[in-house]
This record gives sequence, structure tokens and C-alpha cells, in this order.
Amino acid sequence: MEASGYDRSNERERPQGGPISAEPRINDRIRVPEVRLVGPNGEQVGIVPIAKALELARESDLDLVEVAPTARPPVAKLMDYGKFKYESAMKAREARKNQAHTVIKEIKLRPKIDPHDYETKKGHVVRFLKAGDKVKVTIMFRGREQSRPELGFRLLQRLADDVEELGFVESRPKQDGRNMIMVIGPHKKKTARGQETESA
Repeated sequence: MEASGYDRSNERERPQGGPISAEPRINDRIRVPEVRLVGPNGEQVGIVPIAKALELARESDLDLVEVAPTARPPVAKLMDYGKFKYESAMKAREARKNQAHTVIKEIKLRPKIDPHDYETKKGHVVRFLKAGDKVKVTIMFRGREQSRPELGFRLLQRLADDVEELGFVESRPKQDGRNMIMVIGPHKKKTARGQETESA
């Protein structure tokens, strides 16, 4: 009985190990006897009792934010938490926006592509560039074609010339094993941004 009772109490305690939350603990939610305090400008204040840290936060009209909860003692910083959250959200939004602009689409061609297929593939490249995406163009060589890299080079050059109004060669053709690769980037003025101004 004793053993089973011990086990049960153990299980009851385990969930209290700390709720999983992305939000740091701030002000009165920090339940530790002392913290290593960092000032608003990053200066080291030292290890202080939690009551003293909260008092300094109130005097400075700032929040006490736990920035390293696993340290011993935990590290807390004096800051304007509302402003910090806003700036973090803006940075994350900016990072997402930049990621969206660097989408790379891929088109694969054969050195001896027939005219109809070439026009179809070129249409895809045009569409991607108009949407503001970069295009990685890969020429795939097979068998004896590998001894004729100039065929791939000429094809890539032709494609670059055909879409030069929409994009520019960002990475010149280079051999990569059996393939030859070139990257075409969109001209800034010709992308979706320009279309937005037209539709506005």
C-alpha cells in the first residue's frame, strides 16, 4: 500500500513541474526567492531578492521579465514588456515578409527540348517572375549529352534573353554533376508590387 501511495503522489507532483508556455513570467508571476537582475540597458545589477527586483521595476515604471528561467538563480531583466512584445512581433512579421520574397521555383529542361515544350516551360518562368519569385533553371544531361555542355549553356542563354524584361541572371550557368544550373531573379519594378500600384 505504501509503495502505491508513494507512486500516486509522485504522479500528482509531476504536472506541477512548470506549464509549457512561450510567454516569459513577468512581475508577480516570478516565484523565486532571488534573481540575477539585468538593468534596462543591459547592465548587470547582480543577485537581488525578488522583492527588491520588483521594487526597482515599480520605481523605474518598468516590468520585471524572467529571461533565463533555467539559470541559477534565474535571470530577470527590467524592461517595458509591452514595447518589447510589440517590437518582437514586428521583427517576426518582417522576417516572414522577407521569407515570402525569396521563394525559389524550379524548372527542369533537357538540352534537346522541342519548341513546344520550350514555350511551355518559358511560360512557367514568366509566370513565376511576374509573381516576384526567383527561378532555378536546371538542364539535365543524359548519356552522351554530358560531352556537349555548350548545348545547355546556349539554351539557358536563350531563356535568359527571352525573359530579360521580367528577370535578370542572378547566378550564371554552372555545371553541377550531370546538371547545369542558372538562377533568374525578378526585376524589382516588374513584380507583384508594380501590379499592386496598377490595381490601386
